[in-house]
Amino acid sequence: MKSVDPAAGTVTVSVSSLAGAKTVTVQTSPQTILRRYAPDSVKFDDAKPAPFNQIKPGDQLRARGTRSADGAELAADEVVSGTFRNIAGTLSSVDPEAKSLVVMDLLSKQSVTVRISAQSQLRKLPPEMATGIAMRLKAAAAGEAAGGPGQAGGAERTASGSAPTATAPGAQPAASQGGPGPGGARNGGARDFQQMINRLPLVTLADLQKGEAVILVASEGSSSAEVTAITLLGGVEPILTATPRGAQGFTLSPWTMGGGAMGEGGVEPNP
Repeated sequence: MKSVDPAAGTVTVSVSSLAGAKTVTVQTSPQTILRRYAPDSVKFDDAKPAPFNQIKPGDQLRARGTRSADGAELAADEVVSGTFRNIAGTLSSVDPEAKSLVVMDLLSKQSVTVRISAQSQLRKLPPEMATGIAMRLKAAAAGEAAGGPGQAGGAERTASGSAPTATAPGAQPAASQGGPGPGGARNGGARDFQQMINRLPLVTLADLQKGEAVILVASEGSSSAEVTAITLLGGVEPILTATPRGAQGFTLSPWTMGGGAMGEGGVEPNP
């Protein structure tokens, strides 16, 4: 989400399409249903009614309503927003009995306790897949350093209820993510990558080991030191070391929650 105008009741989001990224203004009214994901919950059903003033720049937002003829505006019937956190780091400890783990965040250099709920999705990249992704990230970084566009593919955003999505340099930022991020996939590379991730089997906490590198997206908890995992991906050490941006070069999409209420994309016209 780029900006919020409480006086006008509008929010501005960046939406990606085949033609590239564009800005869409979402207009709310007193009749618009506004919901917000609850802290410590990854379930759409737990989203609560929330006033407009809880929506802030940098949040992730999805809206459904009626588009204008030029597609630059959407009169929203329903909006769901949330604040999510991407974390990359190494596992300091894993406690299957307590359904939690501790991650040393590479960016903040702080320990974060990650709660695992029944809705959390845990997956693990096979070594050969992680190495292949890392090679693409290195190629993209080299292209950017040379002043040209990155060549690495990324994964595109998903609808609510679908499987986790990853974004790598060279992919267009997901509309629903709203915040800064690496760029838009081309020629189907994003979709292919998403399908690869979707086919990975789910793993359990017992499959994760102390010292392992992980990337996760989580709902904000009551404190910065504790979050609830939405999606956690293990086996990512080659990826985190592939580019100078490290942890910032590869993130997961938050839009994997169940409910299916909002459909594809960050801004959706009524059927």
